[in-house]
Amino acid sequence: PNSAFFLKIFSKRVPSNKKSDKWTMDFLLSGGAACGACVFTNPLEVVKTRMQLQGELRSRGSYQVHYRNVFHAFYTIGKVEGLAGLQRGLAPGLVYQFVMNGIRLGSYSLIESSGYIYTDGRVSTFKTTLAGAAAGVAGGVTGSPLYLVKTHLQSQATSSIAVGHQYQHRGMVHAIAAICREHGFMGLWRGSFAAVPRTSVGSAAQLSSFSAIKELVVFSKDSLMVSLSAGMVASVVVVLAMTPFDVVSTRLYNQPVDHLGKGQLYRGYVDCFSKTMRKEGLTGLYKGLGASYFRLGPHTVLSLFFWEELRKLYQNHSSPGRGQAREIDTSR
Repeated sequence: PNSAFFLKIFSKRVPSNKKSDKWTMDFLLSGGAACGACVFTNPLEVVKTRMQLQGELRSRGSYQVHYRNVFHAFYTIGKVEGLAGLQRGLAPGLVYQFVMNGIRLGSYSLIESSGYIYTDGRVSTFKTTLAGAAAGVAGGVTGSPLYLVKTHLQSQATSSIAVGHQYQHRGMVHAIAAICREHGFMGLWRGSFAAVPRTSVGSAAQLSSFSAIKELVVFSKDSLMVSLSAGMVASVVVVLAMTPFDVVSTRLYNQPVDHLGKGQLYRGYVDCFSKTMRKEGLTGLYKGLGASYFRLGPHTVLSLFFWEELRKLYQNHSSPGRGQAREIDTSR
């Protein structure tokens, strides 16, 4: 009731007859949906990050295994570092999700409502994939500094269970200030090139499968099960397609750098990919797969569910006399 009242008041104060107003509302709803999902899934993001860094560039059996699986990692971090350890990086994570998914889902929503993704009245797989990839790149590159800070903070651990390079940031603001002081403002975008394949592949897989599955489900159009079932299927597609790119991205963001900001472990994306394959094999690129699903699965379901339902709520409470926002047609 409170959210419905807020949306009703907001829609009256902000006329939706302008494209800029429509994009602003799509941005806010999309960012808010992603933040809602992030609060629940951030502990799994911490687990996933540490499992991806464990045994970095080391062959199996040559390093100490602190985290045997996603459940053991969750238990270990909680036991040694407490709840605070499981929620490391929550602040930059929330801001990153709001910015990245606000732009990603907001721009995709506009593309979808324009009718671009449809061919002969049906969803085009090629067009949704292209639109999802473009929206993902835009959001990923914009939010890259926050992802960098989030990765640094989430990899920081008590020495007894530490993996990967350990930065000594005291929080989000301190991390941003330290990076800017050492490497300049553009240092915040270090590794942003790694966000391009990660977010384009992940976003294309997520949004194209989500749009396609919504057409196939047998529930009525207004049922909550439409968003939930489509999000569950989309999460499987995302994890399988995105995990290798996610592993490479995490390692590039977290690697130590010299005074010029040059990585000391990897020269770039291809170098990281090839070194991981050579040292750790194909399984190295799928490290943390279980954690990735347990994190990406719920996050995909929750964010797409919140996104779909918030849009419906806003559309239902928009004032019809003030230019109600055009509803995205998902029934074609």
